[in-house]
Amino acid sequence: MSESGMLDRIRVVEIGQVLAGPYASTILADLGADVVKVEKPEHGDDARHMGAAFRQGDSLHFLDINRNKASVTLDLKSADGVAQLHGLLETADILIHNMRPGVVDTLGIDGASVCARHPRLIYCEISGFGHRGPMHALPAFEPVAQAFSGILSINGNPDAPPARVGVSIVDVGTAMWTVIGALAALQRRNLTGKGGIVNTSLLETALAWAGPHIAAFLNEGRVPQRLGTAHPHLVPYQTFDASDGALLIAAGNDRLFARLCGILGTPDWATDPRFSGNRARIEHRAELIRLIGEKIRREPRQYWIAKLTEAAVPCAPVNTIPEVLQDAQVAALEMLQEVPGTGVTLAGLPISFDGVRPKICTLGPRLGQDNDRRLGQPESRHPRALA
Repeated sequence: MSESGMLDRIRVVEIGQVLAGPYASTILADLGADVVKVEKPEHGDDARHMGAAFRQGDSLHFLDINRNKASVTLDLKSADGVAQLHGLLETADILIHNMRPGVVDTLGIDGASVCARHPRLIYCEISGFGHRGPMHALPAFEPVAQAFSGILSINGNPDAPPARVGVSIVDVGTAMWTVIGALAALQRRNLTGKGGIVNTSLLETALAWAGPHIAAFLNEGRVPQRLGTAHPHLVPYQTFDASDGALLIAAGNDRLFARLCGILGTPDWATDPRFSGNRARIEHRAELIRLIGEKIRREPRQYWIAKLTEAAVPCAPVNTIPEVLQDAQVAALEMLQEVPGTGVTLAGLPISFDGVRPKICTLGPRLGQDNDRRLGQPESRHPRALA
């Protein structure tokens, strides 16, 4: 349980696979909720096998995304398994699942049926394409959502093919929206005594992330283009290559641009009609970026970062993961936590309460390790569960 205790006495049941569902319940677990992860007998969550075996036969990805939880195994295709699930739901506040569309209906644990039996329950259902519409029954994964939503088309360099965003922003974002929805529904229950159904999906999250680009097309007829690291509405606001590596410069207004011009030794650019306002800079983007690039290439990136930082122009080196983990600012945030007794270090939640970040207390559980305590039956005898 999280030392923050923000969600003490909140009980969560998760029937999750891989990322969106499990990460939503992990956020709640890190915040102090009591989370029971329901898994398939024998093999459990598919994420246990995503990557090489790290500990207890499970992947590091699984152990990270499923931290601070209990695990039970239930055969939800059997009447006994469904009955045991309802037993868990008797005392639960929130159910989170991201099972394939239609499966819950087949099993008789769809939102309407479950909420009729447990009227105070918050039933959170995560799908690929949404809870209605001609594609509502289709499954989806992260890259499918990025492709279908248009995110893929606007990510990458203009002279290169579309690129997948390097982190699973749609899965993780959907998990966050699910948590927001669950907490809002809990507040409503505090007022009315009634639970309800929270629907989220990968497609809806992806469309929300693409919202400004969608608005630009709907209201101004502009089709978004791939700009690499650049911004469609601000110039200069992108990476540049110094003599020894890349850095990002974000001169997001005319005042910052004037400071940048001074640093580059070209103060006249700030009053040049081609560049004297952001709209002019957008129109003459290619020319300005070429001129700035010629200047930046003459010195190493730390030279420019020192100059820009002194002038309060937002900038950053394009760090690798090893580089950023060595930075003093990251160390000062104490976001990286060693899980007690494991020697494993993970990134904690990006939130603190009264200056204290929720703690990671345990790695992801062994398959069925809590069957006896939670279900009153022996732990799973699958060999991986005993490793």
